[in-house]
Amino acid sequence: MHKTKLALIGAGTIGKRHLKALSDVEEADLTAVVDTNPKLEKLALDRKVPFFTSTEVMLREREPEGVIVCTPTEVHLEPVLSSLESKAHVLVEKPITSTLAEGRKIIESAKKASREVLVGHHRRYYSNIQKTRDLIRKGTLGKLIGISGMWTVRKADSYFEPKFRRLRSSGPVLINLIHEIDTLRYVCGELVSISARVCSGLRDHPKEETAAVLLEFEGGALGTFLLSDTAPSPWTWEQATGENPNFPKTSQNVYRFAGSEASLEFPNLVLWKHRESSPDWLHKIRPQAIEIELEDAYAAQCRHLCAVIAGREKPRITAMDAVRTLEATLAVFESSEKGTRINL
Repeated sequence: MHKTKLALIGAGTIGKRHLKALSDVEEADLTAVVDTNPKLEKLALDRKVPFFTSTEVMLREREPEGVIVCTPTEVHLEPVLSSLESKAHVLVEKPITSTLAEGRKIIESAKKASREVLVGHHRRYYSNIQKTRDLIRKGTLGKLIGISGMWTVRKADSYFEPKFRRLRSSGPVLINLIHEIDTLRYVCGELVSISARVCSGLRDHPKEETAAVLLEFEGGALGTFLLSDTAPSPWTWEQATGENPNFPKTSQNVYRFAGSEASLEFPNLVLWKHRESSPDWLHKIRPQAIEIELEDAYAAQCRHLCAVIAGREKPRITAMDAVRTLEATLAVFESSEKGTRINL
């Protein structure tokens, strides 16, 4: 079996998650770890690979076929561009960049280098996401009418000790809501407008704390989403699915998809439908659980990266697609600041 030579750039919290996935993927051959913090060298030594504090030096000496960029969002651009210039394919963590201009620069550079840039919206690799998308597209719910969702937690004060986490680029809209917007775009279709309000006040940080969002989809469906990192609750994707053992599992569903024929709870799928041929609120509505086992999406994402590099698969999410998700997410700030709906 040919193994794809991959390097990791950025060995912080999310970088460590990718390292774990890499160890579970036979097709992947970790060839280097890069981080500006020399204290993280042990992560490389434990895996018997070289450690570098310079991306450029690593690219020159190790010549990886692909790189996984897990640096903080505001410093995504340079390692991505350097990797493309060295003819490596790239998987960059979400959001692709902090700004649309930087995202478009990556698109142009990837085209010029004839290399693929994938973006780490890892939920697209979960079977329950794919099942929900299929149910909606084949009309099991009838015409999609509306969506409601929420993501509210209380992040500990210690989480914000690194100063970059107090900035808007690391706030809950660009770090957490962007996952929800990408999920909804993938499952429900393209967004055409966003209206939103954001606020803060509990902590003395420049970033936002809470957002309430109204979404309009091109098929006519409307959606609402509430997000906050100041309110403890059992209602988040992470807690609902137990995808990360650091977040205690609650199994509480956080989305409802409402259609003209049936409705669906998500991510632990429950289909609600009248047994009668014609839906009627006077008739009993019954639940049907849809059993789906969740795989490790990070490992699936890594396998997909290897397959893309080998030419066996097309990217599930491209840089251009990720820029569309970023555009919709940034529209949350624009709508709140202008007090108006933003057409996409």
